Amino acid sequence: MTGLLFELSFLLAAPVWLLMIFAPGRRLTDRIAASPLTVLPVLAVYLVLAAPVLPELWAAVSSPDIDTFRDLTALANGAGAIWAQVIAWDLLLGQWMYREGRRLGISPCLMGPLLVLTVLLSPFALLLFLPIRALRSAGKPVSARPGRPLA
Repeated sequence: MTGLLFELSFLLAAPVWLLMIFAPGRRLTDRIAASPLTVLPVLAVYLVLAAPVLPELWAAVSSPDIDTFRDLTALANGAGAIWAQVIAWDLLLGQWMYREGRRLGISPCLMGPLLVLTVLLSPFALLLFLPIRALRSAGKPVSARPGRPLA
């Protein structure tokens, strides 16, 4: 059951990723990417995985040290819960990057690979995206672009 939930956590997020990468700018994609509710199914999986290891999870987060965290991730449900948490946060980060890219007019040809990298290694993707965002923001004031809402 734990293995199935582990896989399900990514499968629940995959449709949102696919829309942002392969259908940028579509009304449906923009609406879905704007909603933080996309992570709720993944968080439901997280709760199911975390509940049986709640004492170990609490120990790992309330008094963090490497050995306690290693003990948590040695448990199937502990590793699965951490994975689901990573999937949820990566999805939220990807949605923010997608929306910022759209707001700033960053080409989908650049954002697509950045979003794929976010799925795989989000810290690296964020480290690449932040300077791109800063350069794009510095190049032209967003409010001066016709037809671009500030929201």
